[in-house]
Amino acid sequence: MENEKEVEALLTLIEDPDNEVFEAVSNRIIAYGTPIIANLEDLWENTIDDAVQERIELLIHRLHFINLKNDFQEWNNAAHHELLPGALLVAKLLYPDLHTGKVIQDVERLRRNIWIELNNYLTPLEQVNVITSILYNYFGLKGTDPGKKWPADFLISNVIESKKGNQTGNGVLYLLLCELLDIPVRLIPIPNQFVLAYFKSRTEIDADKLHLNIEFFIDPTIGQVFTHNDLYNYFNRISSAGQPDFFRPQNHKQVIQKLLSDLKQCYDTESKIYMINEIDELITILNN
Repeated sequence: MENEKEVEALLTLIEDPDNEVFEAVSNRIIAYGTPIIANLEDLWENTIDDAVQERIELLIHRLHFINLKNDFQEWNNAAHHELLPGALLVAKLLYPDLHTGKVIQDVERLRRNIWIELNNYLTPLEQVNVITSILYNYFGLKGTDPGKKWPADFLISNVIESKKGNQTGNGVLYLLLCELLDIPVRLIPIPNQFVLAYFKSRTEIDADKLHLNIEFFIDPTIGQVFTHNDLYNYFNRISSAGQPDFFRPQNHKQVIQKLLSDLKQCYDTESKIYMINEIDELITILNN
């Protein structure tokens, strides 16, 4: 790397206790871009001070995040917003070196296993039962405790590897498989939930009749199917009137925004405020 002497001097100053000095040093290091990550990683391995290691980790994260924002911008500006690349970008927020090829292969293997069991004569409920059987019984996908917020439970790479996720993490995988199989299951914006709906038609209808275009609903935590009456009972429990827009199918950008918003709930401590700010930046990109 060019300016090796300046880089060495900057790396030495990372441990300076003065926060203003560290901030100035950080900005100069960030200006070097991702090529300086190798130097930071080498410094981390040769540092025994936990506080300094934490600073180095934060710098590496900031450098990766710059690239991630650019990738999100490209995905947002694309003509078609494919769900799998979007979900993988969210996973890279925590795992920047993620090998996406294996995840893509695993998703394709699940798609193929489900496709083999499908045919044109199955009813909507029978189609969903096939997905449920393969995904939750054969593959062994499990739901995690809804009261606990673990980042890994939201990320498609971890959900597939560990065979467990929360409602949102499992829901993204379920949606993705339906997309690949051309099954009309979509996310709907039920408050505080990640609920899927099987749509009778892909044609847009009047807002006040959206609910009539839905066969049934799916809780992707464990693949449970439920009815309109079940959903209205939920609305009563949360004292909600059940707005017509709650039944509006969400596009892939909105799915990724929902994934990011739910993931953000994991970071509620002062030390992780930077994660909240970064997730908000990504959501803002998708708003444009």
